[in-house]
Amino acid sequence: MPAPPPVVGGPVHSAAFAELDATTLYAILQLRAEVFVVEQRCAYCDPDGRDIDGATRHLWLADERGGLVAYARTLDEGRDRTRVGRVVTAPHARGHGLADRLVRHVVAHAPGPVLAAAQAHLTDWYAQRGFVVVGQRYVEDGIPHVPMRHPGPTAGRAT
Repeated sequence: MPAPPPVVGGPVHSAAFAELDATTLYAILQLRAEVFVVEQRCAYCDPDGRDIDGATRHLWLADERGGLVAYARTLDEGRDRTRVGRVVTAPHARGHGLADRLVRHVVAHAPGPVLAAAQAHLTDWYAQRGFVVVGQRYVEDGIPHVPMRHPGPTAGRAT
């Protein structure tokens, strides 16, 4: 029996690594492995050392039962730049705008520009959210990627 659709109206949860409980951390790593390693058939070491950095934020959305349905990670790139990555939605929860909510949340709360190493097939998806391509396509772990940048939450506002 398919899982019920996720509740989309819940809050965006945000925590540093040290604030994550074991169950949430397990769910995050399980979802990332399920999609990035198994579904995308990409054998790579997902825990890359950046998850535990004190400035890294782990963002997620949960369904009505508290189960993790979407996740993103932000990294502090210095000079008020934020990198968003590991954006992932559980297969059963796709099509409900969950990744969109997470990415928009990141942009709205960033101190400046937001960088992304977008998988090439998602270039248009990121562009629809205000990101622009800022470099040449490259291959990482066997998957084509494109460097992208969003000007940040103050773009277009008078300062």
